[in-house]
Amino acid sequence: MRGSLLLIADQGLGLADRILRGLPMTMDGSPGRSVAWIVILLVTCGGTYGAVMGCFPLTWESIRPLQMLYSGLKVPMLLLLTFALSVPSFYVANMLLGVGGDFFLVIRAVLATQAALTIALVALAPLTMFLYISGVSYEQALLVNSAMFGTASLSVQPLLRRQYRFLIDKNRWHVWLMHAWLVIYAFVGIQMGWVLRPFIGSPSTPTQFFRDEAWGNAYLVVWELIVGFV
Repeated sequence: MRGSLLLIADQGLGLADRILRGLPMTMDGSPGRSVAWIVILLVTCGGTYGAVMGCFPLTWESIRPLQMLYSGLKVPMLLLLTFALSVPSFYVANMLLGVGGDFFLVIRAVLATQAALTIALVALAPLTMFLYISGVSYEQALLVNSAMFGTASLSVQPLLRRQYRFLIDKNRWHVWLMHAWLVIYAFVGIQMGWVLRPFIGSPSTPTQFFRDEAWGNAYLVVWELIVGFV
């Protein structure tokens, strides 16, 4: 049992290293095995950072294990559901531009970038915990985690380009499609994040998986905030 766990950990760490270096993600066995391992890595790292998000305000008196569990589940959900909703339109775009035959490699590239994002988040988790311990408010905690996601997202953009390098060498349409993916993913991800909130949870409110008004329109709310500010 211990040997199997060590083997799994070794394979996972090896894959993480290859993703961060932008190296080919070949795994022993079927071609789909590398995708399966990427998803496992994404869920593990995303869930870890989600649990850190949910531990606010990180004091013995007010720590909320249920919120940590919910947040640990919802970060991988956010990434994978956004991915699943974005893929159909992206697939059609690839087919229309005549590069549908590369789509398995495309899927592996964008999934690897998502996994890299969660690895970056895990690397930032100690800083998030330090800021929690420092006594930030709930509003500041929201800003802290927004900054962590923004930092992680920006840091993996070079990796996406490296993953796409082989595809771009085959067909220049992949340059445009790579940018189209970022637009589609961001558009869906903002709304998905709104639906799945809270990821931190205010200590002054009961712990809940979804907010009562979960199915609002994130873009309408943002527009109203902009109009109200102006």
